[in-house]
Amino acid sequence: MAAAFFFYLFSAVTVAAAVMVIASRNPVHSVLFLILAFFNSAGLFLLLGAEFLAMILVVVYVGAVAVLFLFVVMMLDIDFAELREGMLTYLPVGATIGLILLVELALVLGTWVTSPEAGSVMAAPVTVGEGVTNTEAIGLLLYTRYIYFFQAAGLLLLVAMIGAIVLTLRHKEGVKRQDISDQVARTPETAVEIRKVKSGQGL
Repeated sequence: MAAAFFFYLFSAVTVAAAVMVIASRNPVHSVLFLILAFFNSAGLFLLLGAEFLAMILVVVYVGAVAVLFLFVVMMLDIDFAELREGMLTYLPVGATIGLILLVELALVLGTWVTSPEAGSVMAAPVTVGEGVTNTEAIGLLLYTRYIYFFQAAGLLLLVAMIGAIVLTLRHKEGVKRQDISDQVARTPETAVEIRKVKSGQGL
């Protein structure tokens, strides 16, 4: 009974928060409703017994992605009124694409049938031992059987991060930047300039 109550509670709040993300006029409020939806989705994962996914949702999405969205929205100071001015111009194109997607989804869901052979091709569950939690089981598989794929994914993310930094790094003319080699190579003759100022006169 308690599980059903919390399921409907988390589900209702998640759906309401998702609607408010779209309906809110203030982008900061939209991000806050998005964080609320993430927290309630994590509660649903906990009810399903997937505590690892729940913690990942809170730590990664709420702790990093949603907060990043919030800071970007607050720091960029975007004029959303100006962005909405051209919305009516692209409304027919957007409505046409949305209608096509709706028809495609209706066709897919209307003709969806479970294949009789689906049960035989499903991957067999991996057993790692009795009394092992979900998080520990994922760790045992991730760092043993799938360690090479895990390392490859990490390298891809590292290359993507370096590429994003290189692409966004811009050297503007006339802007002074710190040069460690020039600082270390300075001598007292180049670093200090002594001028004799006469009494009653400035530099």
